[in-house]
Amino acid sequence: MTASPTRHSAAPLAANDRTNLAASPRVKLSRRRISIDHPDPRAGERLLADALGAVDRDALDGLLSQLAKASAVARRPDQGNLSFMISMLKSIAPKDSLEAMLAAQMVCVHVATMRCACRLACTDDVPQQESLTRALTRLARTYAAQMEALSRHRSNGACAITVRNLSVQDGGKAVVGNFTQHASLIAAQPGLTDAAAVTA
Repeated sequence: MTASPTRHSAAPLAANDRTNLAASPRVKLSRRRISIDHPDPRAGERLLADALGAVDRDALDGLLSQLAKASAVARRPDQGNLSFMISMLKSIAPKDSLEAMLAAQMVCVHVATMRCACRLACTDDVPQQESLTRALTRLARTYAAQMEALSRHRSNGACAITVRNLSVQDGGKAVVGNFTQHASLIAAQPGLTDAAAVTA
């Protein structure tokens, strides 16, 4: 079902400034075991944990185990899918455990979305097409919601508001300068100004 191109190297294809991600080790699947391909097992584990946002060995083992299960093709973990999923998780660069879990979910939802799209493209049965279309739509919406959640988490929920046009009537007052609002506190600079001074 899953066709994967033959890969000859794991060299990064895109130029980016995250050299530590390129240095993180690859993962190999063997019979019922996931191993980290690195000359120094402890260093390899630490590098991979840093790249995936895992805080300790248990978190790393859990993430890898869940990704391996989600990579399954015909009920068996697939090396190509797992490598792809780990690579995408590294590129999201989770900074904490919450981001690591959300990024892992995003990667899994993406894989499920693409599998669903493949099945939709390969079927001629109208009821099955309708079912797959609904599933594909739900998965795509879920992914978009996850992207928004990650963005909101990384920005600490802050929304940037830019006011481009401001009109102040005679006798009115306006805040001039940059200001930041946190909860119920407003810190402004330099202060209030009369409308006459603003419009003059």
